[in-house]
Formats: sequence, C-alpha cells, structure tokens
Amino acid sequence: MRGVRPALPCDRGRRMIRIQVPLGNRSYTVLVGGGAHRELASVIPEGAKRAAVVTQRSIGLTVDPGIDHSVHFLDDGEETKVLSTVERLCSEFAESGLTRRDVVVAVGGGVVTDVGGFAAAVYHRGVAVVHVATTLLGQIDASIGGKTGVNLPEGKNLVGAFWQPSAVICDTGVLSSLAPRELRSGLGELAKYHFLAGDSGPVSLDELPLDERVAACVRIKAEIVGDDEREGGRRALLNYGHTLAHALEIEGSFDLRHGEAVAIGLVYAAELSHVLGRIDEKRVAEHRRVVEAYGLSSELPENTDHDRVIELFARDKKAIDAITFVLDGPCGPEVVTDVGTEAMREALDIMVTSAPGPKRNRR
Repeated sequence: MRGVRPALPCDRGRRMIRIQVPLGNRSYTVLVGGGAHRELASVIPEGAKRAAVVTQRSIGLTVDPGIDHSVHFLDDGEETKVLSTVERLCSEFAESGLTRRDVVVAVGGGVVTDVGGFAAAVYHRGVAVVHVATTLLGQIDASIGGKTGVNLPEGKNLVGAFWQPSAVICDTGVLSSLAPRELRSGLGELAKYHFLAGDSGPVSLDELPLDERVAACVRIKAEIVGDDEREGGRRALLNYGHTLAHALEIEGSFDLRHGEAVAIGLVYAAELSHVLGRIDEKRVAEHRRVVEAYGLSSELPENTDHDRVIELFARDKKAIDAITFVLDGPCGPEVVTDVGTEAMREALDIMVTSAPGPKRNRR
C-alpha cells in the first residue's frame, strides 16, 4: 500500500456509479456521484403518493422527491438518537397523512438515517425508506445495509430493526462542505475499509478518486450485507475497530466523533491481535500509519478508565455468549470470542505506553 491520500477533493464530470445490494427481491441500488441527490425522484418507490423527508436544519440540502411531501427536522447530535424522537416522528407522519404505501426520505448523516430508518421500520409496521447520505461516514457505512436504531443510556444502538432501504443516494458533491471534524469522522470508517478490502485488487483503495473510493467501500459493504444481512456471521467484520469505539462513546466524557473513536479502536484491535500472537509488529504499524495518514489520532484518550472500558466491552451488541472482537490475523480480520481480560488490559496498557510524549498514568 502506498501513501494514503487524506484529501477528498470533489470529482467533477464523472459518471454516476450504480451499485446493487444483492438481497433477492429486496435488492436495491446505491447511486454514487456528484449531484446524485437530483436523482431522488427516479428512485421513489412506485405507488408512493406522499413522502416524509426527515433531516436536520444544519444539513442545508433541499431535495425534491417528485411527489407531495412534508419535512420533519431532527435536532443535531447523538442525543437525538432516542426512542422519544422516533415516537415524535411517527406522530408527525400520522398528522401529515403518510400511509403504508408512502415513503420516508432520510436526508443527512448516520444519526438521520438511523433514526429516520427506524421510524420507517415501525410506522404502520414498516413503510419504504430512501436514504440520501450527506456525510462521508453515512455514504460508506451508515446508510447501507438496513441497520436502524437508537441508543439507550446503557449502550449504543440497543433498540432498532433491520429495515433495508428502497434505494440509497450518495452525493459526493456535498462532501466538500463538511466541517473538518465531520470529514475526519468519515475518514475513520474509511480507514476500516483499508483492512477489510486488502490490497489484492488492481488499484489500492487509497489510489482511487473520491467517487470511486466511496463506491469501492459501498461495494465491499454491499457484498458482505448480501452474504449476511442480519449479522449472523460475516457481517460482524464491518464492526472492525468498533468494540473499543463504542465503549469510548458510551463512556461519554471524551470529545470524540464516531469515526474518531473507530480510528482509535482500529489501533487497539491491532495491538490486541499482536498481544494474542495473531499479527506481527509490522502489521500493527500499518494500522497506525493508515489511521494517522488520514489525520486521525491513534491514541487512547487521556484518563481512560481501563476497568470501565472492559466492563463496557460486555455490552457491545456482538457480545452474545462472551466479549467478542473483530481481530486481524493471517487471513485478515475475523470474529474472535475467546479473548481473556488480561489480554484486553495489556493491549490498553500498550496504547498508553506507546503514545508519544509524557507517559500517562495507567488506570
């Protein structure tokens, strides 16, 4: 793998890329390209007479579904991903006259597609939803695959449903307007795909222009989702780096966006793999290099409570029979369930002692 390109300039004049998520009679198309949001009317399900557009005022993207529609705004921030928000949306859908044959259009990042998708899944026991993803994280991950849900105080995404969209639109033209931290959050998920994709293809992920890079990530996810829609096996690979990331997000005292937490989680997963003898130091260094090349931190936040983090590992949605990680190995990342507490703690300690600058106190 050659040097990672951190910049994501808008690719202009490129063709629209169409990718199928293969799910039999529920298969759907993902459109990728600059200006893709203008294709929304063409992917509205046949027979829908009304749309409920769910978005945030801060998004600033106006869409036209081509049919009568109402607009419903969510507050910004992860705090809006709660059951009361879903209840409010469903009440607003009913007041607007949305029927079972109509459609919800979720326009925004992961918060919007998670909440809007879940509201669509439960309103009238399920109405169609189309996602218009406006963030890098949303385009390469959150909007694709049918996972919807909200948080509880006890953990992230503990209440939700698998509800596949009718279509997904990834307008890469809007990415140039993202705030720097919002872009970095997406880059954390993009770093994940470096290790899920490998470098066996004719062109490495980091060498691709923006549209094709987003499309490459979509293809990886579409193929995995088509093989394992409900995370019974292989789909768990998409959670690479997420076990520590979710723990840091739940802990709540750190100023971290999701992708920033995933970047740290990727490095932790590599250190844990090394502790377990699954990979060598060169492979760990490669994780750090990719993460840092995208301008992301590979360091555990200062004053992280190791006992608390390990406690939160047990609440991760992958932890069915035991604490479960996705860990790198000779054949690439795979699901591992037999990880001991001592190894987890040792890898956390390594994250502290390997950080540059003054050594921080272990907890």
